[in-house]
Amino acid sequence: MSPLHHIELWVPDLPRAERSWGWLLTRLGAEPYQSWEHGRSWRWMPDGTYVVVEQSPALVGDRHERRSPGLNHLAFRVGSPGDLDALVAEAPDHGWALMFTDRHPFAGGSEHRAAYLEDADGYEVELVAD
Repeated sequence: MSPLHHIELWVPDLPRAERSWGWLLTRLGAEPYQSWEHGRSWRWMPDGTYVVVEQSPALVGDRHERRSPGLNHLAFRVGSPGDLDALVAEAPDHGWALMFTDRHPFAGGSEHRAAYLEDADGYEVELVAD
């Protein structure tokens, strides 16, 4: 069992986050878990780890800045290199842009096959192939 219980991301636009994060997390095997006025979550079973996106009424600011102190990115295992390529191909239709295009898929080094994606709100994910 993973020691990670959940991750909560505060987002400036819930429908936009639901479109991008919901697609990605579902493609990575998570299932819709919770839904309420200001948020949504997706959960992986059997261990129950989940990710929340929430447009909290207490939110200050309107954009995440990954280069500021705080969260830089989340990294997910995605399976085979073919699985990675399929996700990268689908990502733009769901609000994600490929980063470091000149070094893709080895922007993390010659022995690390991954894609780095950024959503419209500045959140970065690293998708790592086995």
